[in-house]
Amino acid sequence: MVVSRRGLFALDFGVRSRTSEQWLRVHRTAMACRFEVTLPPDDAVHVPAAYAALDEADRIEDLLSVFRDHTEVSRLNRTAAQGAVGVSPELHALIALCVRLHAATEGAFDITSTPLSRCWGFLQREGRVPDPDALDAARRLAGMARVKLGDGEGTVMFDRPGVELSFGAIGKGYAVDRMGARLRRAGVEDALISAGGSSVLAMGCRGAGWPVDIRSPLTGPERLARLTLRRGAIGTSGAGEQFIVESGRRYGHVIDPRTGVPADGVVSCTVVAGDAAHADALSTAFLIGGPELARRYCDAHRGTLALLVLDGQPRHPRILGYHPGARIEA
Repeated sequence: MVVSRRGLFALDFGVRSRTSEQWLRVHRTAMACRFEVTLPPDDAVHVPAAYAALDEADRIEDLLSVFRDHTEVSRLNRTAAQGAVGVSPELHALIALCVRLHAATEGAFDITSTPLSRCWGFLQREGRVPDPDALDAARRLAGMARVKLGDGEGTVMFDRPGVELSFGAIGKGYAVDRMGARLRRAGVEDALISAGGSSVLAMGCRGAGWPVDIRSPLTGPERLARLTLRRGAIGTSGAGEQFIVESGRRYGHVIDPRTGVPADGVVSCTVVAGDAAHADALSTAFLIGGPELARRYCDAHRGTLALLVLDGQPRHPRILGYHPGARIEA
């Protein structure tokens, strides 16, 4: 049986309250979601800059999308197993960041896991428990060890055919960061940038900070926590969007790249970090690795806060770490 549960985990911005009409919001659809810039009501002079910042979301989609044949990532996936491929400095730097995040999260964050998701049928929304031989074959195509970076030459090479890169777990956050950089260059100091309700960047603040309510359908309309955020980013990942039930066992769509098997134990994870790319990537890694990985990472990387909803404990989120720009009320 295949079941899809959308909206398992959502962010409800406090600025969308009874006074939300006073806030200035511009938005556009990119990367199959809504990108939005929210400005304080007296910053109308920056609306043109907000529209220009949205161009960054289009640009990043045209760089990273695997659903467009002409993008740099699609070209890389087609040709990098044949030899070293020259890539733009931007893409090279992003892949290098992913390599570092892979190591820092003990392999839980991995941009090469697409063959595993395809093997489980989740890419086609036709989830199934794979044949063990097929899963073993997919596992041989996954892992950042399959990707070779030529640091001095700006090249990327895969060590075997069938390896693929996908930036779905970091791409929206990276685009939000690029939008923030463009706004700063335009002189904007206070803005809230969001993508799909799962990636958020808070620039500056007004008053105590930008209020963000975190909710889950597992607890109905009751909020899990409220974050007040100053100069930081939020990323959130959930395991309930797509799953299958086989022989009474539930398998979610988020695959642990270290085992090739869907992760379990964590329903959703929110991370607060200094930038949205890190927050996005870490929310996926902690969803996979659970509270022990989150604790180890937060202890080693100060300025990272994680909120995890564990299976069977929907009303009691686990809070780990600390971020200087975030105040949390659980």
